Amino acid sequence: MKKIYSIKGMHCDSCKKLIESELKDKVKNISVNVQTGKANIDFDENKISEGEIKNMILELGYQVF
Repeated sequence: MKKIYSIKGMHCDSCKKLIESELKDKVKNISVNVQTGKANIDFDENKISEGEIKNMILELGYQVF
């Protein structure tokens, strides 16, 4: 399943790297764009749920929609 999430609270490349590194082993593909505030995530919903993805991003200190 491919989803685009809006993430608020990112200001630099370190934010992007933090989110990508936190999720990279749990999803098929992740690409975060700090300028647009979007994360493109391709994941297997049988292995990780949308709620789990959102919670992981929230725990890093960002808002996700």
